[in-house]
Amino acid sequence: MSEPWEIKGELILSCSCTVFCPCVISLGNHPPTEGYCQGWAGVHIDEGFYGDAQLDGLNFGILLDIPGEMGRGNWTAAGYIDERADDAAFAGLSKIVAGDARGTTGLFKLLVSNFLGIKKVPIKFEKQGTGRLFEIPKTITGFVEPVRGADPEKDLVITNTEYWMGADVTVSKATKSKVRDYGRVWNFDGRSAEYCAIEWSGP
Repeated sequence: MSEPWEIKGELILSCSCTVFCPCVISLGNHPPTEGYCQGWAGVHIDEGFYGDAQLDGLNFGILLDIPGEMGRGNWTAAGYIDERADDAAFAGLSKIVAGDARGTTGLFKLLVSNFLGIKKVPIKFEKQGTGRLFEIPKTITGFVEPVRGADPEKDLVITNTEYWMGADVTVSKATKSKVRDYGRVWNFDGRSAEYCAIEWSGP
């Protein structure tokens, strides 16, 4: 039985799309720009819990390899959880990342057909100026920056979406984005990225 859980924080995502991810607006019904989606997401938890386990301050990541339209499923995925998580936090985050905790991430149980596993690793998630840094040593190196708008003091944001990750999404670009794990060697430098505030919960 799933415990009550909640996460508030920020998510960044970098993918293979050449221009901004069509999935945010089409909600997975439009093909990615390359016909498939390869990417990673990183999350920093400002406040969170899974049952009695506290998740405040922890990070986690998700690797995604999607063969076509997101809504059609058949995803391959893997998870990475902050090495600072204690046993209870690791167990709870593992269920959230795999979709077993139901709620917001429960859709993974519907869409992911090949879950490669979860690793406990050092993860760095930092705000640097207007950008966001996400690193897992020897696995993911990413730096995401907002795309400039007409007013350089304001981010270019798509607001009030029904996107499952978050309603207000900042349009960004990956100035650095490299992945090496599970036989995948990807380079998404200069490609689509985004970040958003998240409030996920379950079951």
